[in-house]
Amino acid sequence: MICKFPLLVLAISGLSLAVHAQEKETPVPVQIRAVLHDPVHPTAELFYTDKTGAVTRLNFRPQALTEALSMMPVNGSLVLYDKAAIDPKNPAASLAASVILPLNLKRALVIVLPAPAGEKPDYRMLVIDDSAKAFPPGESRVLPLVRVETAIQAGEHRLPVHPGKITRVPPVKKVNEFNMAQTNFYFKQGEAWVPFTERQLQFLDAYRRIFIIHVTPGALQPTVTTIVDTN
Repeated sequence: MICKFPLLVLAISGLSLAVHAQEKETPVPVQIRAVLHDPVHPTAELFYTDKTGAVTRLNFRPQALTEALSMMPVNGSLVLYDKAAIDPKNPAASLAASVILPLNLKRALVIVLPAPAGEKPDYRMLVIDDSAKAFPPGESRVLPLVRVETAIQAGEHRLPVHPGKITRVPPVKKVNEFNMAQTNFYFKQGEAWVPFTERQLQFLDAYRRIFIIHVTPGALQPTVTTIVDTN
């Protein structure tokens, strides 16, 4: 019998991203595009500080990145609030999520995730460098939110995906005349690899993808949510 898979208790700083505290200096806006990944509660009212200093609603798109936004860091971190009216004497009371910015990061993809049950604040954030050098067009990233070992087969690539680590998937070149390639995901059960998602996807040089491996309450195996970046 396939066992249930608990969500990975996310310590965002533990993922394999270079995260460095910024030295205190005059903050400059960071260009972000964000996505909310919360299958149980897919909508949320969250707010950020824009480049003018105004607290503005973050308008998420279902399973898609937002438009490019200018977010003002707070003490070297990206911060989200649960309301627009923030008490200047106690801003922490309105804190919904925060994450330290990697040093010198100017463009970021921000994945907003629900915090583990009973933990505060209510959300976590994961920051991925959105520069063309760090995340080139045609590549994909796999973000596992499960404790078990998983793997991806995308065209000619067969790669292990380890818990707590983001996996880089190079551009897929083994495609058919419609630029489609078989894309399968597996989890390890004992010594066997069990497929849990099998499908064909279109891979184009201009597209980037983020595959989020996760489970929903009561699920007997993981599932995959795919975020496609066509910009």
